[in-house]
Amino acid sequence: MLGQTVKHRVRPVAVAVAALVSLAILTPAAVASGRAVPSQDSFYRYTGARPLSRIAPGTVLKERSIHLALGPGSSTPVRAEQLLYRTSDQRGLPSATVTTVLQPTSPPLVPRIVDYLSFYDGLASKCDPSYTLAGGDTKDSTYQQEAQEEELLAGWYLSQGDIVTVPDFEGTGLHWMAGRESGYGALDAIRATESFLQISPATEVGLSGYSGGSVAADWASELAPAYAPKVNIVGVAEGGIPANYFDHFAYMNGTVEYSAAIPGELLGLSRAYGLDLTKYLTAYGRTVVQRESTGCIASAFGTTPGLTVGSIMLPGFRDLAHVAPFTEMLRDQTMGTAATRPREPLLMAVGNADGKGDGAMVAADVKALARRYCREGVPVEYQEFQGASHIEAAAYFEPETGPFLQDRFAGLPFPDNCSSLET
Repeated sequence: MLGQTVKHRVRPVAVAVAALVSLAILTPAAVASGRAVPSQDSFYRYTGARPLSRIAPGTVLKERSIHLALGPGSSTPVRAEQLLYRTSDQRGLPSATVTTVLQPTSPPLVPRIVDYLSFYDGLASKCDPSYTLAGGDTKDSTYQQEAQEEELLAGWYLSQGDIVTVPDFEGTGLHWMAGRESGYGALDAIRATESFLQISPATEVGLSGYSGGSVAADWASELAPAYAPKVNIVGVAEGGIPANYFDHFAYMNGTVEYSAAIPGELLGLSRAYGLDLTKYLTAYGRTVVQRESTGCIASAFGTTPGLTVGSIMLPGFRDLAHVAPFTEMLRDQTMGTAATRPREPLLMAVGNADGKGDGAMVAADVKALARRYCREGVPVEYQEFQGASHIEAAAYFEPETGPFLQDRFAGLPFPDNCSSLET
């Protein structure tokens, strides 16, 4: 039941996946022709005369409509707008990015917002949710399938009467896995959505993110009290969480499936900190990073079996935990280290396929983060899906997120399991 750590009650994967697929009839699968990728689309660039530094975070800078359809040649009454809005990057500098706003056909009298944080994990702009939702073709079958699954979730929220905003929280620089920037982008997407729709800043908001999306979800919850104190977050669902990047990297190092994430994450973070990563790479490392820089990371999994930090980094830079500039860069992403803490109920989950984690995320780190929040007075329900890999755990987690957020919107009591986490 809710409120208990999930160890032996995992539903079969097929059942969980079917729960997602059954939502297909509600999903707005986007159709568009000839749309430019964001890196070549002027909509994504702020060209106003007023400096961004003098514009408040969350301010809408541009807006445009996009057309969604249930399938090729069909139409849907679901309205969609895209907003270029002011936000902040990893170093706290003013920046701009885009969110896609979907509105239900029959909105409730009291609006509510779901800030859906995609696991788009993109190192190229063709992976941006704003592009795929508008019908953009990534020419990547693996990622297209993931994007369609996420559209199912967005469609379900719309069917519940929720407004859905889907931000490109990595920013236009594609700063994948940059914690604070992802959190800022998620929070400012909410403010931009409220401003555009002319609804109250007191509107109830729920956040949901898995894997890369959990980075945005967790950091948004930590940063909100100081960065966006008026945003009324009532619940945050986050799963597949990289709570500690040092352990996360060490766990993936040399593996068949997820080792490809290491160069990709180093690239995303290096972009965020203005670092030229190539100076620290071996010839093999440069080849891998160049290849990954043009794609969505999901398609890279399994393509570099046995890749290690030692194989991509030059001697002297292989101990990432103890060598500049990487030590500080990775430490800066450790969750639970912001000056403020979450204020709302959290649903936190991770798979545990091998007694350590889901193949990418370390379960003990996620549990430790949940315990930390509990000790700080944050109500947490922690779930651990025994036997589930990172991908399988997503199939268990995602069907839980909708009911969790709807209960928060309804004001129902939250049965946290903080007491059991200390045993």
